[in-house]
Amino acid sequence: MSCFMLSAAVTLMSIYTLRVAVAAYHTTEPPPYYDPASSSDISWRDTEQFNFALNLEYLEAELFLWSAYGYGLDTIASNLTGGGPAPAGVQKAHLDEFTYDLVAQLGRQEVGHIRAIRETLKEYAIPRPQLDVSDKVWATAFDNAFGKKLNPPFNPYNNSLNYLIAIYAIPYVGLTGYVGANAHLSSAYASRRLLAGLLGVEAGQDAIIRTLLYQRKDQIVSPYKYKVSDFTDKFSALRNNLDKASSIDDLGLTLPTSPATVAGNVLSADERSVSFSRTPEQILRVVYNTGDASKPGGFYPKGASGEIAHSYGGRQ
Repeated sequence: MSCFMLSAAVTLMSIYTLRVAVAAYHTTEPPPYYDPASSSDISWRDTEQFNFALNLEYLEAELFLWSAYGYGLDTIASNLTGGGPAPAGVQKAHLDEFTYDLVAQLGRQEVGHIRAIRETLKEYAIPRPQLDVSDKVWATAFDNAFGKKLNPPFNPYNNSLNYLIAIYAIPYVGLTGYVGANAHLSSAYASRRLLAGLLGVEAGQDAIIRTLLYQRKDQIVSPYKYKVSDFTDKFSALRNNLDKASSIDDLGLTLPTSPATVAGNVLSADERSVSFSRTPEQILRVVYNTGDASKPGGFYPKGASGEIAHSYGGRQ
């Protein structure tokens, strides 16, 4: 066979192989991200990343469900608690019809997140940790944000505006955690598909909450003399202080800019409009409200669960 014929044969074979590969790409269905059959693709390292995330998903689920319905996971999906203790300080919030509908949807979304993670991790999923979402915990957090005791103590359950201001604090922390975890995943498909799906919804939740607050950023929050934007900006500053990041990774609804530039900040991102990220240690510093990942407190009076959280000490 001549060199020309050999070359032509190789070229034809390459074209055929490429066509087969392309056809396979377009006809092969990827496995569902929470299909138990795909859980074998989840490495132990990734399992612990998602277990750490479960701590935040449980917090969001219980907070939203109880605030909307007056009951939580133990009623809606007790099989998803993993036998963990009931949350403390839960109560039904005084919400208007619109906010009730929104919060109920957020709660159902978090139930889905917990189900997706638990069905992927199977028996390796952590149980629900001890949570505390009492008005006392919230009051302490906002006192810390303002650097003084608010009078009366801030209570998110009193009305819809207070509640929206309070939950400004939650999905964003999960969002930055998922962004930070992405670089540390070792599994090719299953882990990244699950994380992307969770991150997309968390980002959407944060965007909705921030947009609703941005519409009212100049409104005075009664009975205080502060605007909505004062609450969000001070809470973002608190999270920046607590997580001890080397640079700012949290921005409120307004920015200190000159009159010639845009002062609004409906989404929190860096100068390239890329989402900030946080490490597990930074997240624990924030949700414990202690600035120390080894000192539980805040929403997790006995500490978060899982190997990553326990690696920082402070387990009670």
